[in-house]
Amino acid sequence: MVMAVAFTRYGRLYYLDPGEHAPRVGDKVLVPTDDGPEVAECVWAPQWVSDDIGGLPVCEGLATEKHLEREERNRRRRAEIRVAARRLIRHHGLPMKIVGVDYVDTRPDVDQLVTVYFSAPHRVDFRELVRDLARTLRARIDLRQLGARDEARVQGGIGPCGRDTCCSTFLTDFEPVSVRMAKEQDLPLNPLKISGACGRLMCCLKYEHPLYQDFKRSVPTVGCDVTTDDGVEGTVVAYNVPAETVYIRDRETGRRVACPKASVCGSRQAYEGAVAQGMRRTPDADDTDVLDTDELDSGENL
Repeated sequence: MVMAVAFTRYGRLYYLDPGEHAPRVGDKVLVPTDDGPEVAECVWAPQWVSDDIGGLPVCEGLATEKHLEREERNRRRRAEIRVAARRLIRHHGLPMKIVGVDYVDTRPDVDQLVTVYFSAPHRVDFRELVRDLARTLRARIDLRQLGARDEARVQGGIGPCGRDTCCSTFLTDFEPVSVRMAKEQDLPLNPLKISGACGRLMCCLKYEHPLYQDFKRSVPTVGCDVTTDDGVEGTVVAYNVPAETVYIRDRETGRRVACPKASVCGSRQAYEGAVAQGMRRTPDADDTDVLDTDELDSGENL
């Protein structure tokens, strides 16, 4: 049995073993952490999964009124910390932007730790700021600078596709993304078109790239002459990879016709013969590339 919870609305999902509990979607449950149990919202109710998943933390049950009141106090405290940090940053004139605050009052027997996440265009000397924050908040302060991708992960937002950003929902780490991937997906090499909320190349280019690679290996390349199952002869002019469609230019009428991939793909022998005659490009051995901003339409650095 596996269930999923989120600490913030539309935030990252965390998976738990429900144990002997059966919470419903929307219920507040207790999640074990290093600082003690924290309150989270059940997003997926417990359900059976075919894979054998072990090592998941076990849900500690439904949150009581006492836990909910403590969570509300923590929420108000985090808001106060954010306001105080912004005021002191303006006082010291530092080029910093507060991204998030982490504070959980679960262990009153020890000094409370306040973690403040911020972004800045360069390294910042915040030693004076830490001392002033510690005096104002009467707590231990930990300031952590985040990069552009981590800032987008913490803040969340809506991507160009209209859905919540991948980094703030299900991605666990960031993999390198190159302009080569955008080229092979026939995307415009414009930073405004292929950049995410963080200003870097969109993460979805990485995990959608194999789909485009497999598709283009199994269909005739652009410029090849083909004949469909209906007897239409023409030249391949474009692809629609998600729909598995090949667009050809009808030789007789000059019209652009959309055909299923299977109707223009011949047998394996015909494919190998086309490769031997130079009509098809063999897959490159090295399919990686580095980020080259000179190839972009704009001179901006992604």
